[in-house]
Amino acid sequence: MTATTDVPGAELHTIAGTDIPVITANTVVVGTGSAGFCAADRLWELGTDDIVMVTDKVGAGASRNAGSDKQTYYKLSLSGAEADSVDEMAQTLFSGGAMDGDNALAEAALSARGFLRLCDLGVPFPQSRYGEFVGYKTDHDPRRRGTSVGPYTSRSMVEQLEKKVARNGTPIYDDCRVVDLVVDHEGRSSAVRGILLLRTDVPHDGERSPFLLVRCTNVVYATGGPAGIYATRVFPNGQWGASGAAYRAGVHGKNLTEWQFGLASTKPRWNVSGTYMQVVPRFVSTDADGGDEREFLTEAIPDYGRMLTLVFLKGYQWPFDIRKARDGSSLIDLLVYRETVLRGRRVFLDFRSNPVRETFDHAELEPEALEYLEKAGVLFGTPIERLRHMNEPAYQFYLDKNPYVDLEQEMLEVDVCAQHNNGGLLVDAWWQSNITGFFPVGEAGGAHGVYRPGGAALNSGQVGATRAAQFIAARRTDDPVDPDAFAGAAEPVVAGAIALAETAAARRAGGAPDNTGDLLTQVQELMSAKAGPVRSPESIQEALVQVHEWLSTYSDLISADQTSRRSMNRTFLVRDILTTAYIYLSAMADYVGHGGKSRGSVLYTDPQGQLPLVGYGENAEAELDLPELFRFTLDGGALAHEVQETAWVAPAGDASGACAPSEIPTAEPAFSEILAREGADPAGLPVFRWRPVRPLPTGDDFFENVWKAYREDGNVH
Repeated sequence: MTATTDVPGAELHTIAGTDIPVITANTVVVGTGSAGFCAADRLWELGTDDIVMVTDKVGAGASRNAGSDKQTYYKLSLSGAEADSVDEMAQTLFSGGAMDGDNALAEAALSARGFLRLCDLGVPFPQSRYGEFVGYKTDHDPRRRGTSVGPYTSRSMVEQLEKKVARNGTPIYDDCRVVDLVVDHEGRSSAVRGILLLRTDVPHDGERSPFLLVRCTNVVYATGGPAGIYATRVFPNGQWGASGAAYRAGVHGKNLTEWQFGLASTKPRWNVSGTYMQVVPRFVSTDADGGDEREFLTEAIPDYGRMLTLVFLKGYQWPFDIRKARDGSSLIDLLVYRETVLRGRRVFLDFRSNPVRETFDHAELEPEALEYLEKAGVLFGTPIERLRHMNEPAYQFYLDKNPYVDLEQEMLEVDVCAQHNNGGLLVDAWWQSNITGFFPVGEAGGAHGVYRPGGAALNSGQVGATRAAQFIAARRTDDPVDPDAFAGAAEPVVAGAIALAETAAARRAGGAPDNTGDLLTQVQELMSAKAGPVRSPESIQEALVQVHEWLSTYSDLISADQTSRRSMNRTFLVRDILTTAYIYLSAMADYVGHGGKSRGSVLYTDPQGQLPLVGYGENAEAELDLPELFRFTLDGGALAHEVQETAWVAPAGDASGACAPSEIPTAEPAFSEILAREGADPAGLPVFRWRPVRPLPTGDDFFENVWKAYREDGNVH
């Protein structure tokens, strides 16, 4: 039975006993960041124009609202006399550890194509008079592959891609939160059939369905990383991610433990990399009320010149890197962490006066820092004077933000914040997951390894979106399953969502206070305190016990105000975040159980390890007087050739969730659990396996052979 609805292009169907609008398309793109718009545009250009886009908020998201003083885009070198090649760039990406070689090669091979496409669309990447796209070195980069249009590189990308998608005429459905995927599980194979969304602009008053279904052949999942699991984060407000829905549907995860953390301002949220550090601001901490101000770096770094130099180095050694925590610049991150997390104080950057001394005694800087600042002509004055001389837009930036901060007049509050998840949902060489027709792209997809060059994420988003579009256009143009088959697959998903909404609303109507906001805050703060840049087996277990309790009792716990669209929205958001946090914490426990040590941007406490070292002078090898929590052992690349894969097994009897243990694909090695759970545990069962990385492909690149194969199937297989 169909009828018209208030949703353009939708038909009203009765599914699970309720009338619900259904949109039909070959492909739905979820998310309106740079990867999502790229996928939609590429599909259109490749002739697959039966597309719709859905999004939580068109104006939200990290692509449009995140950046740094000079946000980097990483690509193949396109200027100068220095040699570069696809193979060398692929080797750079692959050397980050735990990265699959086919993803590394594709990201290198398509980097120029993706970059030049953005240039043609109007992104103003700087070029020389003769058209060379000049570059600079970024972190983990042996060449000068980095480029930038300023603080808002990704925003500029989004704006130009959005204009192109608008010209294409692709419809966008705004105010749609992902609730669940609709997936058919047939034995050991699974295929996506659609997606269930919550319309966050529709009241739950019974007049219209607050839900929306999309019946489709493919889902391109560009929802961003699971930013909502951490309280201390630089991700912008409104960036939550929707990874929990994917795990519940049976999509596997990869390298979930590999987060990137770094120093960022918290009000407003913004990375304080580059010039903000190179001008050597003063680090101070205060008590919670702003009193008892003091400089704290000198406690662990009493040598004036060394302290200045380490702060300077944070400019281009921005992410917290555990290898640099031993005796390098990431010691700064640990000292900030000690103030904010262990001592409960607040940390600020003060650009109005110099560290320790009234004057900037630059002669005590180490040669690397001294040479740089001398070339920049800023061996003078105060940090704010140096900042405005070197990078006036970096000063102006905070004047235009909300909340407004004038660095001439006030201090800037900072913390060690979650910034990017290098892991994510499993992707193959075409960015298709283990679920047929489901393509995670951008930060939602786990294409990266442990380390990656700065700016590689923007390139990866464009490449993954392009690869997914190529595969869909060549191999996935079939119509969606017929309405009856779709209704059968969607029924348990819709029934589950309605039941959760009704249960939460009934509890509030019965007098229980609305707890959606409190639960959201509590899980985020728990994750930042126990599973952030510093973790221990004990802290992971402590958080895991609490999150499991919340998730396993969620339907008996959640209470939501039915008259509040925000509250009903949070009913599903908090479930998604709890699911994600549960799976991520389980992955951390499995990592430790597998023998994992400190690597990437995370310190795993090890009582048998070492504390950070003095790092200079006669006592360079002596340990600093720091908390035992900071005692660690470096991984040393021991697990660089392995990938941790994660799957979530639905509770027994859950018709809408992921595979039963016996149905999980058994490509060796098999999955196993890290903690024993009851089969009917409402929280489900996270399982893991460790497999070798897929190697860098070394196929035949003889032109005649590649051409012959290309004529046959476009080499899309």
